[in-house]
Amino acid sequence: MIRSLLVANRAEIARRIFRTCRELGIATVAVHSDPDAAAPHVREADAAVRLPGATPADTYLRADLIVKAALAAGADAVHPGYGFLSENADFARAVIDAGLRWIGPPPEAIEAMASKTRAKDLMGAAGVPLLAPVDPGQATPDDLPLLVKAAAGGGGRGMRVVHDLAALQAELTSARAEALSAFGDAEVFLEPYVEGARHVEVQILADAHGEVWALGTRDCSLQRRHQKVIEEAPAPGLTDELRHALDEAAVGAARAIGYRGAGTVEFLVGRDGRPYFLEMNTRLQVEHPVTECVYGVDLVALQLRVAEGEPLPAQPPQPHGHAVEGRLYAEDPAAGWRPGTGTMHRLAVAEGPGLRVDSGLADGDDITVHYDPMLAKVIARAPTRAEAVRRLAHALERARLHGPVTNRDLLVRALRHPEFQDARMDTGFLERHLKELTTATDETTAPLAALAAALSDAAQRPGTVAGRLGGWRNVPSQPQLKTYRSEPDGTEHEVRYRLTRDGLIADDHPNTRLLEFNPHQAVLEIDGVRRTFDVAAYGEEVYVDSPLGAHAFTALPRFPDPTARTEPGSLLAPMPGTVVRLAEVAVGDRVEAGQPILWLEAMKMEHRVTAPAAGVLSALHATPGRQVEVGAVLAVVVAEGDET
Repeated sequence: MIRSLLVANRAEIARRIFRTCRELGIATVAVHSDPDAAAPHVREADAAVRLPGATPADTYLRADLIVKAALAAGADAVHPGYGFLSENADFARAVIDAGLRWIGPPPEAIEAMASKTRAKDLMGAAGVPLLAPVDPGQATPDDLPLLVKAAAGGGGRGMRVVHDLAALQAELTSARAEALSAFGDAEVFLEPYVEGARHVEVQILADAHGEVWALGTRDCSLQRRHQKVIEEAPAPGLTDELRHALDEAAVGAARAIGYRGAGTVEFLVGRDGRPYFLEMNTRLQVEHPVTECVYGVDLVALQLRVAEGEPLPAQPPQPHGHAVEGRLYAEDPAAGWRPGTGTMHRLAVAEGPGLRVDSGLADGDDITVHYDPMLAKVIARAPTRAEAVRRLAHALERARLHGPVTNRDLLVRALRHPEFQDARMDTGFLERHLKELTTATDETTAPLAALAAALSDAAQRPGTVAGRLGGWRNVPSQPQLKTYRSEPDGTEHEVRYRLTRDGLIADDHPNTRLLEFNPHQAVLEIDGVRRTFDVAAYGEEVYVDSPLGAHAFTALPRFPDPTARTEPGSLLAPMPGTVVRLAEVAVGDRVEAGQPILWLEAMKMEHRVTAPAAGVLSALHATPGRQVEVGAVLAVVVAEGDET
């Protein structure tokens, strides 16, 4: 039996595996990069081994260092988690050759599914339904739209949708470059893009004795940049016939490659209800908790037991109820899904009956440019889909998220969108509804939150005694002015108020009474309704949470720094990252508004930096391979009419 397990991963998935190990009485070993030296997964493990360096290429992708770490720490098994080396057949072989137990499928099964093109050939031979590939040289307008996909890896990297044949070659070139950078393999292929399709997958589990379970379906249609954001189990709205066909296809795929352990077979389901094989993930999926909630199983525990040689029961457990998962990311959906970095001062989601939170962070941890920006997975379960969706939306809405901008509001609005609630979503849902999902519907709450922030700030001033109405003394009776900038939209809120012995006088809030205030809270009566605003300040960053919503502000100085300016037309790095390539432009060339100038890589994604307006490229400070900090000037475009 396994006595000590090394997890060749980090953050949320490492902590989740350690949790099961503690329950089973298995000792744990963590590995960590230098930025992760004090991370929660390192602190929770029984032992930890440093992987010198900061980038994944120097640390979590170094198979040789991880095998040495397992041997040095006395581990007798290795679990790869997801991402990084989890689907690397050579790593699996290295683990096995070192005399360690590999918690995953046989290397041959990983290899069989490693290339999407080879996987499709195998699945076609096994009778699994497929989309026919398209020869790029033979594509016609009748084939549109088309999907360019990287043959290796996943996560949306190297994937492009083509609606115009004139753009096909450029998209193929771009996809190859991204695939080579991400996976070390530039192979891409072309297939029809199924518009209006759903992304449905089947969780499978196989033992070494010939038993293969199909643990139901998951719907993962809500995606951004071809990466999943909201997942649920079971997939709603499928006929019994289709569910049975998907289960049979998934089991057939597993048997075709002699699979063992946990895996996922992914399908597209068209509007006509026809399924098409996408790929097989030979590992645990990020979204595995929704299946665990519905089937009442621990998939990690089952992985470990299968690896120890135990047989699965002849029949899997029966499903009960529904579960929905939302992935909280440090990113700004309204700004092209731009990831955020910085300190996560607080991440608190109320756990309770029917709620589960899987996270790799602790309060005060830094979100760095080196890794995926996922902060946590919040999972709700309930007897019905409607109840699970409502429970998840409410939990996210009340979460305390103090740090970089997140996708929380988008998740809540998506969960409450009629199209999602009626299970009419498809893979284009977020792109189609992005504007309405990122536009605030109530403009009155931010000024009230800014007022609460100003009052809590006043309670911290020397000589001010906060308290209840009628019990104040030494309060400033002169007019007070405080200005806050909403993040990330940049709206400024100027708060003017006076605190008198008779109460609050606020210029823009005539129907508002102040009932209580202290450095961390303001209680206001607004049009006769009592509202409590919780306020947390971290330097100039101020966060206000209330049942009316959550707001992030920057407290602005009364006298702004006149030197804090950049040259007009400057293209600034939106985040720390690495310049991966430049467009075919040179200083002196004319560019159009929105034309790509260069690409930055950060947090496992590529980000285009585009011209802000039509004009002339007057400076280009970026070179491929250069690492830049947020706010660095990358290029300058002199807009038309501004030339001197």
